[in-house]
Amino acid sequence: MIDINQNSKIFENREAAAVLLVNELKKIIDKKDHPITVLAIPRGGIVLGDIIATSLNVKLDIIISKKIGSPDNTELAIGAVTHDGSFFPNEDIIEKLDISQEYIKKQISNKVKEIEIRLNKFRGDDSYDLKNNIIILVDDGIATGATTFAAIKWLRNQNPKKIILAVPVAPRDTANLISKLVDKTIILSTPLIFFAVGEFYQNFSEVTDNQVLDIMSKYR
Repeated sequence: MIDINQNSKIFENREAAAVLLVNELKKIIDKKDHPITVLAIPRGGIVLGDIIATSLNVKLDIIISKKIGSPDNTELAIGAVTHDGSFFPNEDIIEKLDISQEYIKKQISNKVKEIEIRLNKFRGDDSYDLKNNIIILVDDGIATGATTFAAIKWLRNQNPKKIILAVPVAPRDTANLISKLVDKTIILSTPLIFFAVGEFYQNFSEVTDNQVLDIMSKYR
């Protein structure tokens, strides 16, 4: 099931967007449904995740997935990977650019090492127990969707009870694709013309590692 607002919105900041998501989530979250875990994609998603978890009085955790760029353009995502090596490929780009499996395997290995370092820094380890949890997957926005697709692929292997994706903004085509992979999707804005997540925020200041650490320390 998908709940998408077709109109483009400009959000004041991540905090304001989080409050709007909370309002929508409260319409579908039953207080009897437990356990519930808000799973945020840092760094930007952690700000929203904190507000959502606090408002719903549930646990906050993080999941890190890393984009893998093409050999000639690191900004062009050929897919993304999570800490256990779960890789979500962009098959069209891989085929079009004739990217070798050797390159992909090497990049997966490198990214997994980077993710493990960050997971250890932010949450202490890379072990999860999300079986039968209702997961609210949160980010401050979706652009290509590569990192979100990878996170969902990994999440499905954790055998959650339900996955709810809650983000302020995503391109309409991506939103429609991603809605098929989760149980419920809340996206506040799905513009047809989309260049970057930041263009839909008045204030899209960088979130630092220290901010992530400060937020995560409240839930340990």
